[in-house]
Amino acid sequence: MTQSRPRISKAVIPAAGLGTRFLPATKATPKEMLPVVDKPAIQYVVEEAVAAGLSDVLMITGRNKRPLEDHFDRNYELESALYRKGDAERLSKVQESSDLATMHYVRQGDPRGLGHAVLCAAPHVGDQPFAVLLGDDLMDPRDPLLSRMIEVQEREGGSVVALMEVDPAQIHMYGCAATEATADSDVVRVTGLVEKPDPADAPSNLAVIGRYVLDPAVFGILRRTEPGRGGEIQLTDALQLMTEDEETGGPVHGVVFKGRRYDTGDRSDYLRAIVRLACEREDLGPDFRAWLKRYVTEEL
Repeated sequence: MTQSRPRISKAVIPAAGLGTRFLPATKATPKEMLPVVDKPAIQYVVEEAVAAGLSDVLMITGRNKRPLEDHFDRNYELESALYRKGDAERLSKVQESSDLATMHYVRQGDPRGLGHAVLCAAPHVGDQPFAVLLGDDLMDPRDPLLSRMIEVQEREGGSVVALMEVDPAQIHMYGCAATEATADSDVVRVTGLVEKPDPADAPSNLAVIGRYVLDPAVFGILRRTEPGRGGEIQLTDALQLMTEDEETGGPVHGVVFKGRRYDTGDRSDYLRAIVRLACEREDLGPDFRAWLKRYVTEEL
């Protein structure tokens, strides 16, 4: 008989970072609120969670992050003004973010790393598996990654990380996974994890990207995890311990993602993400692509 596993229903989104790479824009505006075309980056992430069936969303915030809460709340004055104008299209867009999910918020306090941010979710999550979505990675909705990860976790138990092949010279920017093949071409068993290794020491070119489905046993491990690279509590270190001892929370698997990913983690990739998404929009794409083509051929 197949073992019944708890259905995953909660998503955790760490959003307490200072956004120093985007200063001065992020001096008073959270980096998660920077627009990607006409929506803040964080809304794409919440939409992804909801599309995977996770309508209970906990956001880990910090000081100066109040705009995040305001964005997913009602704005009665603005809604009333749009209603009086008869602007149903913009009214619908304003209401969309407040109707997306059941939102919860907790402050991280001291910025002690991703592992510590995840640990802040323990009282809300309880003893159920849960998803973690990082806001710097936007996944194209046409390439559903999170739903596949949830499927693997509910079948195999334990935890699941998202992996993506990168240029070996860039692996030092990521967590890196040592893996073994499984019967599924897009699923591997993770046998080890290293945070930002030197390319010469990396066990593969499979980088950990910003999606996780975690067994709640990770909380107990994070409480015992000492600060690692950068003096922070690293989620990668906790997952490494889980690969070494499955009794601590089951196996760790990886889903190898080959779809479209938009990296908004640095300025250059952020601009590229905006251009790619704008080009693919039905309402903006035709005119924008024509202008972009003229700009590239005539002015550069």
